[in-house]
Amino acid sequence: MVTVENLSFAYRKSKKCVLSDFSLSLEKGSVYGLLGKNGAGKSTLLCLMSGLLTPKSGRVMFCGTDVRRRLPATLRDMFLVPEEFGLPAVSLSDYVKLNGVFYPKFSFEDMRSYLSCFGMDEDVNLGALSMGQKKKVFMSFALATNVSLLLMDEPTNGLDIPGKSQFRKFIASGMSEEKSIVISTHQVRDIDRVLDHVLIMDDSRVLLNESTARITEKLLFVESDDRRRVEEALYAIPSIQGNSLMLVNDDAVDSEINLELLFNAVLAEPEKISRLFHPQN
Repeated sequence: MVTVENLSFAYRKSKKCVLSDFSLSLEKGSVYGLLGKNGAGKSTLLCLMSGLLTPKSGRVMFCGTDVRRRLPATLRDMFLVPEEFGLPAVSLSDYVKLNGVFYPKFSFEDMRSYLSCFGMDEDVNLGALSMGQKKKVFMSFALATNVSLLLMDEPTNGLDIPGKSQFRKFIASGMSEEKSIVISTHQVRDIDRVLDHVLIMDDSRVLLNESTARITEKLLFVESDDRRRVEEALYAIPSIQGNSLMLVNDDAVDSEINLELLFNAVLAEPEKISRLFHPQN
């Protein structure tokens, strides 16, 4: 669905490239978690993928079309939810009348369903909402556009604890085989149960691009204070139970992915982790 080809980008007042010769491909029908350190270029990448920024070199292809051409057929089939945004002081119904027409597959019924995931209804004035409420409404509108590619930058920032739990239900209710959702976040514990694909980037490289199924097939995530297991671990950090461990899953044991542990392990030992998934490299 999306191919990022040898992308390089630098902001006008900076001599250093945020991204340099960066490449990536995304399949349809997946929820991607885009992870990286501060300054790795995650937000910039989302803006480049949506055609809002012009690369210094390279290109982003969406369904065979260069997104920078900003063609109507492309714009009506993708949506970016930025970390920070503003909404006009109008009713939600008026906002939908003004903006929903740009998205042929927009569904008011779907939006009503997504709002209910957050415990909200459509009878609201956008100007009277808190930032967290605005985020819930805007994300509900975005998912109701039913675009093929939905890009979300730090979507759980500003949400309270119930809102973060509701977000997981919200994403699960809106997925289909025809959509792809890319979620860029630092709040890995907010999204670990909704992802089916993990992307970890650093220094203009994709360090990991694997499905969660393949990750848990290759890696075992456990809590243990057993010294022997700690010594065998690919990566370990102290926890309340003793240690959070990431081990090679030699015995095909089922475990839930620990996204925070995986992220830190990949940044610390990128070559070692890469060889587990691509032994020939």
